[in-house]
Amino acid sequence: MTSRRVTRVRAYAPDPDAPGRPCDMPNCPNMGCYRAPRSRTSLNDYLWLCLDHVRAYNASWDYYKDMTPGQIEQELRADASWQRPTWRLGTNGGPKVPDEAVLRDPLLNLGGRRPNRPDPSEQAPAELRQPLDVLGLSWPVSMDTVKARYKALAKKHHPDTNGGGDAADARIKAINIAYSTLKTLWPADERQMARS
Repeated sequence: MTSRRVTRVRAYAPDPDAPGRPCDMPNCPNMGCYRAPRSRTSLNDYLWLCLDHVRAYNASWDYYKDMTPGQIEQELRADASWQRPTWRLGTNGGPKVPDEAVLRDPLLNLGGRRPNRPDPSEQAPAELRQPLDVLGLSWPVSMDTVKARYKALAKKHHPDTNGGGDAADARIKAINIAYSTLKTLWPADERQMARS
């Protein structure tokens, strides 16, 4: 039976980037193959130590030595955001939260409340409001929806299907006038979209 060979580097293996010089501890004849930070304020400036001295150095290392409890707390809080500055949304350079009237949230993802919006019928052009009301439609609406609604109402209120009479004639006339008004006054860009 053959044993598997471990290919990962052991934790105590010498640093491959070692400068090849003697240990930085005085009177040590061994090679300095392991790095250790000189201090808390200069973590990228290293001492190069031998294995025995780096073990002793690490055992006595205390990053928080000589810090007050307040400084330790501040350091821990800064570590929670990887030493990057943070701030509340809308302050200190973050994007400003828009006014609720400007904010559009149709799926109610941002708080579960609908912002106050104007009545949808008030958004329709003034000349289209009355014809849309006759057809029973509210703004916004597409021309295809207007055509489908007109056909359904014309079929439902046609004098031949209702037995005639003045009321049926007046109703179908109002429906026809509303539809022809919408066709002629409908915004040009939407008419072109409806044709294509």
